[in-house]
Amino acid sequence: MRPAHLALALVVAAVWGVNFTVVEIGLGHFPPLLFSALRFLAAALPAVFFVGRPKVAWKWILAVGLVLGVAKFGLLFIGMDAGMPAGLSSLVVQIQAVFTAGVAFVVLGERPSRIRVSGMFVALAGIGVAAVDEGTSGPLGAFALVIAAAACWGVSNVLTRKAAPPDALNFMVWVSTVPVLPLLCLSLLLEGPSRDYDALRALDRQGAGTVVYVAWVTTVFGFGAWGWLLRRHPASTVAPFSLLVPVFGMSSAAVFLGESVSPLKWCAAVLLVGGVGLASVTRGRPEVVHPVDEGAPEPVLGRS
Repeated sequence: MRPAHLALALVVAAVWGVNFTVVEIGLGHFPPLLFSALRFLAAALPAVFFVGRPKVAWKWILAVGLVLGVAKFGLLFIGMDAGMPAGLSSLVVQIQAVFTAGVAFVVLGERPSRIRVSGMFVALAGIGVAAVDEGTSGPLGAFALVIAAAACWGVSNVLTRKAAPPDALNFMVWVSTVPVLPLLCLSLLLEGPSRDYDALRALDRQGAGTVVYVAWVTTVFGFGAWGWLLRRHPASTVAPFSLLVPVFGMSSAAVFLGESVSPLKWCAAVLLVGGVGLASVTRGRPEVVHPVDEGAPEPVLGRS
């Protein structure tokens, strides 16, 4: 990989890691479901008018939009709003690699290798350590919501694998059109019109900036650059950079939000990142992997 391409991969990992800190700040301005709806609205418009027509069937766009956009991000933002720290969230959602492999085994019949199974157990041990630490310092309910979000991410990864989009940015922009109305309806129903109205009325530069960052920087730039790299390099070369996301996530949360990183969290980080790395080991000729959300690309399974 050329130095410029290496730098771009590092920038994308940093953008996706810092995203969790930006989300935490944004949740101080918006209710979680409304914030998620605004994120997808800003990601879809006006980009949808420039990326061309969808290059996969609408059934896949709708399925991924609902599972990833509504379920995954809804649960993640609610979990973070309920007290899950940004840095820990950036780490815990990486367990999606284990859920992806499990769903792919059940649905697609993809049998993971022994080394991948070993990596899954190591990653699960990391989640266990993180849960023990969170149980002594934060709400386990919020922790469980982020785990559920990671499970939904795993399902959306398998759906994306079935869709096999030839253009990751085109796919992500069209997927972003799907969750907007469902999330807005859920926000009005669960968070209330008055709370939504108050948040929009009090919108300031910082609040608007968080929406712009999570939509344009994280989604449009992040996925565009990641897809560009994957078209020029093997997935096995590009994918490991996603393991740096929780490093940037935890570091930025410590710097900008003052979140402490306990020894148990560092232990959990080593186990989880190492386990996901093992679970992503591939053999044979690598194929392109299409990312489906900020934080990491689709885990390497049978096709990569």
